[in-house]
Amino acid sequence: MSDTTPEQTPASEPTGPLAIDPKLLEILVCPLTKGPLEYDRTAQELISRQAKLAYPIRDGIPIMLPEEARPLS
Repeated sequence: MSDTTPEQTPASEPTGPLAIDPKLLEILVCPLTKGPLEYDRTAQELISRQAKLAYPIRDGIPIMLPEEARPLS
């Protein structure tokens, strides 16, 4: 048996905000207005200007529920 142990590295260590797949962004629409969404990478949100809502992105998954959205001011 060896006294050394292999270096362990985390399987997935975030180094910054995750990016949304551009193809996914092309097909996603606001569930209320059916209008386009804008991606805010820093805030990790999808913005619906028409509905004045920001839908959160958690662990890379857009949460497209109006009750989970943040109202825009």
